[in-house]
Amino acid sequence: MTGFGRVERYVIGQMLLGVIAALAVITAVVVLIQFVELSSQVGTRVEVSAVSIFELTLLRVPSLVQILLPFCFLGGGMIAFVGLNRRSELVAMRAAGVSAWRFILPSAICALLLGVLCVGALNPMAANLNARFEVRREQVMENYLGDQPRDIWLRQGDETTQIVIHARDRDSRQGAVTFRGVSLFIYEKNDRGIPAFRRRLEASEATLLQGFWSLKNVREATAGASSMRSETLTLKSTLDAEAAMESLASPETIPFWRLPTAIRLTEQAGFSGSGYELRFQQLLATPLLFAAMTVLAAAFSLRLTRLGGLAGIAGVGVALGFVMFFFNQFAGALARADIVPLFAAAWAPAVVALLSGITLLCYTEDG
Repeated sequence: MTGFGRVERYVIGQMLLGVIAALAVITAVVVLIQFVELSSQVGTRVEVSAVSIFELTLLRVPSLVQILLPFCFLGGGMIAFVGLNRRSELVAMRAAGVSAWRFILPSAICALLLGVLCVGALNPMAANLNARFEVRREQVMENYLGDQPRDIWLRQGDETTQIVIHARDRDSRQGAVTFRGVSLFIYEKNDRGIPAFRRRLEASEATLLQGFWSLKNVREATAGASSMRSETLTLKSTLDAEAAMESLASPETIPFWRLPTAIRLTEQAGFSGSGYELRFQQLLATPLLFAAMTVLAAAFSLRLTRLGGLAGIAGVGVALGFVMFFFNQFAGALARADIVPLFAAAWAPAVVALLSGITLLCYTEDG
């Protein structure tokens, strides 16, 4: 912000204070709601203390707050600009010849930069905490869900081979993942790229190490030949432990920097990576969405107090924020159903919000 003047820095400071206030309120509400929800989901099924439920809540909250961060910028921007308006500071700025664009644009740029920081730093932290939440909740609910099927399906592949892996259980360790009761179905592609079944491996245990599978107590069956047994066997793998766990996880539990790898490995194995691709595009659009919400907040807050109706206009701005949130969710649902392109679904909410704010400002401001 060193390149901005005193007026711009002051407005940005007020906007940041408003965002912090909105973030504090939203976080408190999310913590309360999530604690109550987990108490009803977990506490009524297994014996668990309130402290454990609160720990689960703290692990889950960052990923939920990240979803609601655009509201923080919308609400914080409105708090800042309405406050400036009620104190007649905006009137004084305009009387001094300062255009509304002069303090809106720096605020939008600041929101854009904060969005980049959020995607690059906050998202990996929230994704890791969310993954820990899933593991911790599974551990807490283990006795309750002990009779549920835990079968695991994985797939790996390259230009010539496709391998489908089925396991009855898994155990994650430091740097490795061990599967038990493993079946591997190996297919080789012909000249036309069509996979054809070649052999099947049954193993009591399979450990995924860096670049290969280590199998124990193996029985190998090949089409048209008798089965063979061996104590140990190694098999080349295109997966690593982290990628294997990510293939079992939802896109929200994968950090931003790992999403391109998850997309590549998923598509290489023959699966659709649309869920990961949509999440990746949505995260890329997040900085623009933050900036758009800041512009919308300014557009609905700059009406002069003496003209009246400021509270009503601010209420319309909040309602529009909810509309944009549901529009974002609806666009994502359409993309997951392959109705609209992933790129359009991810970027449309941010672009529509930004164009709406700019249009309103152009209509109400004279320069």
